[in-house]
Amino acid sequence: MSQKPETLELPLKGTVSQSGMQTAKLRLLHTTDNHMAILPYDYFADRPADTMGLTRTATLIRTARAEAQASGATCLLLEGGDFLQGNPMGDFLAQQHAQGSPTRPHPMMAAMNALSYDVATLGNHEFNFGLEYLRDVLDQAEFPFVCSNVILKKAEDPAQDHTMLPPWTMLERDIILHGPDGPQPQKLRIGILGVTPPQVALWDRRHLRGRACTRDMVESARAHLPALRAAGADIVIALNHSGIHGRKTAGMAENAGLDLAAIDGIDVVLCGHQHALFPGTSDDFQGLAGVDPNAGTLHGKPALMSGFWGAHLGILDLDLTRDAAGRWSVGPHHAQHRATYRRDTNSQPVPLVQEDPDLHRIASPAHQAALNYIRQPVGETAHPLHSYFALLGNERSVQTVAEAQRWRVAELLEDGPLSRLPLLSAAAPFKTGGHSGPEHYTDIPKGPLTIRNLADLYQFPNDLRVVQVTGANLRDWLERAAGQFLQITAGMADQCLRDRSFASYNFDVIMGLQYQIDLGQPARFDHSGDIANPDAHRITNLTYAGKPLRDDQLFLVATNSYRAGGGGSFAGASGDSVVMSVPESSFEVLRKYVAAQEVVNLPTCDVWRFAPMRGTSVLLDTNPRALSFLHELDGARIEPAGPGATGYTRLRLHL
Repeated sequence: MSQKPETLELPLKGTVSQSGMQTAKLRLLHTTDNHMAILPYDYFADRPADTMGLTRTATLIRTARAEAQASGATCLLLEGGDFLQGNPMGDFLAQQHAQGSPTRPHPMMAAMNALSYDVATLGNHEFNFGLEYLRDVLDQAEFPFVCSNVILKKAEDPAQDHTMLPPWTMLERDIILHGPDGPQPQKLRIGILGVTPPQVALWDRRHLRGRACTRDMVESARAHLPALRAAGADIVIALNHSGIHGRKTAGMAENAGLDLAAIDGIDVVLCGHQHALFPGTSDDFQGLAGVDPNAGTLHGKPALMSGFWGAHLGILDLDLTRDAAGRWSVGPHHAQHRATYRRDTNSQPVPLVQEDPDLHRIASPAHQAALNYIRQPVGETAHPLHSYFALLGNERSVQTVAEAQRWRVAELLEDGPLSRLPLLSAAAPFKTGGHSGPEHYTDIPKGPLTIRNLADLYQFPNDLRVVQVTGANLRDWLERAAGQFLQITAGMADQCLRDRSFASYNFDVIMGLQYQIDLGQPARFDHSGDIANPDAHRITNLTYAGKPLRDDQLFLVATNSYRAGGGGSFAGASGDSVVMSVPESSFEVLRKYVAAQEVVNLPTCDVWRFAPMRGTSVLLDTNPRALSFLHELDGARIEPAGPGATGYTRLRLHL
């Protein structure tokens, strides 16, 4: 049985100050980072999943709107981006479009139209399938999209940039003012300005090069804000597909929510991209100057971030004040997140609301077509492929991707001028729990492999690239990846191993090398890829072909287009070191490799391990199913350490 979601009783009347000011109520509903999770279904595992689904978020949206209407509050529904990519259904729809058989209407846009979104902005993943596909989907929208910092033609003055989408829009809505003369209807002009991480120009360089570029989010917002205010905006909302970071930057920050809030003239900041909840208790936001994660403010202004995959609806209730001169301001506010599920006493997800039947009906045809696609057989694996121990040492799921890349590049290089250089391959685990929950792991059993299994191994629409690097580059490449771990004190027991704010897709393992990671050292690089501790060196005993790696040695590294184009800010991978661009997706390379092998039967390679630290142990949370595979960790001193965070089990590794 579903349970009634938490609701908030909105005040039925505004308040009147002694100076005769009038007040009104505005409710903002916010979704972000849905990543094509329209239905509560995990296409990677091919089974229903109660931790996701816009069809359930829709039920919360309708309830929240009804509350606003009953209380006399004006209500808006806003989308923060990353809605178009993220699961095999999204990949399948993009593939159909590329083959000349597009699905129309696109089920995500049809669902958003049915929910009557008011405004949306673009996330970085909207560009993954190219501009033609994106434009075709956006043309189906019955509501405006805004983005001020993706630019078709740059001007000297950023306010004059020719942007891909309108930089802002103005919504005029009826609102009820409460003042000395009682309730009165009034028009409220709400300006909404959109921004997305400028790194899309690097991450999707293959789609945007020569066609579009980006500006810093804060620079663009500042440039376009005067026109928005001059057009008569009473309040301004920054609809921002970026997160909250306290680090000072010189521009082009990936997470600029805090800097946007510092701009005079922006009243509210809606955030995304980090897949977190704000306000909230996440360690990511504690202790940052200007950030109050309890009050839900950035530099004193109301802010909201609403999770991912449709698991939460963000609700921000604002008290607006209008003075005698007609100037509006934002007063007290209340932020909340309503969840679509809870976890029971066994940590299993239990839905709190039913699916919206209209949205379910809209998505069903594409859902069935996607299921037919992902169930196609490709090959077999002689061993289980999972990511439960991907942060503890060598394991086959990452190795399989890396070997597929190496195999394809070796074919293409055969007898060519670059074939004289040693060929390495870099790959990272994509699903390692963390913020995404204990279900977020790859788990492919021994036996047949299907399309969805391969998508589980490689879930991003990148292409294959080859970069030429030096031994010094490789050393720093691995130092950057080693930022995945916290610094450990020698001689202490049961210290937390993982830095949960470090994305696992930046934990590259480079096949063909051997090395150790010294956790007693601090991370050399910070989360943005800048040098934080120049004297720190976590990577030790780094060898190639059994010999110490020399800084002046030259290598080729097979990797993906995101990494080769500068994604993650890795040494030697900034776009200018690419020596081969393979016009095949990383997924397609993996599919060809599996088909060619018929049975994938890779031994576990000894690539990396932690440097010994006597009398020291660390803890890592993973899925309880990991306990069934502990026998695979031959030689490692690993043991169960009881329950971890909600839904996780904890492992203890003796260093």
